[in-house]
Amino acid sequence: MPHEFGPRLWEQHCCLPLSPGADIAELTRYPAGSYLSVNVGYSPQTTRDTLELLTQFRRDALTDERFRLVHSIEDAWPSQPTAETDATLALSFDLEDAGPLEGDLDNVELFYELGLRSLLPTYNYANAAGSGCLDAEDTGLTAYGRELIGKLNEVGVFADGSHCSRRTGLDIAEVTTVPMIYSHSNFAAVWAHPRNITDDQAKACAATGGVIGINGVGIFLGHNEIADRAERVVAMADHVVHGVELLGIEHVGVGSDYSFDAEDFNHMLAGNPELFSEEYTGYGQLQWVPPEDLLGASEFPGLDEVLAGRGFSVADRAAVFGGNFARVARAVWRD
Repeated sequence: MPHEFGPRLWEQHCCLPLSPGADIAELTRYPAGSYLSVNVGYSPQTTRDTLELLTQFRRDALTDERFRLVHSIEDAWPSQPTAETDATLALSFDLEDAGPLEGDLDNVELFYELGLRSLLPTYNYANAAGSGCLDAEDTGLTAYGRELIGKLNEVGVFADGSHCSRRTGLDIAEVTTVPMIYSHSNFAAVWAHPRNITDDQAKACAATGGVIGINGVGIFLGHNEIADRAERVVAMADHVVHGVELLGIEHVGVGSDYSFDAEDFNHMLAGNPELFSEEYTGYGQLQWVPPEDLLGASEFPGLDEVLAGRGFSVADRAAVFGGNFARVARAVWRD
């Protein structure tokens, strides 16, 4: 996957602590030259919470020469990388629920101007926009949810089906006029878990021109023991292979969902059972594939090397590790 100045990765979703005191320097574990979409809120956050966090993350990035803030696709994924862009990490933001909008669709534009480039309507459970993947009853997108997808299309923000219910995901594919994505979702056909998406969801996403980002969360891969680090990488490769066989190479990417706030997240799982379910909490402490294991900077074969061993060419891996999401960003983002 190398280019003139070295490897780069399009990471469609990762998580810092949802606190203004979070240290964005943690993100430098990703290879320089990469693009990162960093979560800034989900269902419990208010508009004010999100604005405060966005402002702080942006301020920290502007004072750290290792980062550059994203406004356009060329900021995120330069068509002609330079020594300068390859020495920095491109940074934008995403929301894992419509809740921080507080019902005001004009907030999509406000957050866009501050770097938001991806938003999913529901986080696990139903809200004003639609149903979540853990709901017993799946009624899909609401009227407000359909208006939300239209607003995301208009402003230039990815409409993301991750954490949504099956019908909500299918409704997004039906309503959107530009490619949708699943930023960090694996395949239920490979590992049965309610957070993993069905093949019909994946096909509907691909029919819009979209991309599914494979994540590295142990419970969504079937390998959540601390000692299963190498097995998690292999399982990620299994999901990539399934996606490519089902949809074609152009519809699979990476959204690892790596949590730099793993301790906080696991504490939240225990303390907020209403937001999750036994399928989340019944496995003990969650484990993740770390950034070092994606492009192979760790002590054992990374995802890049595993895919190469399965016959993925340099061009194939370049598509999975960045080119595919960059292509849909060019079709969706306004600038």
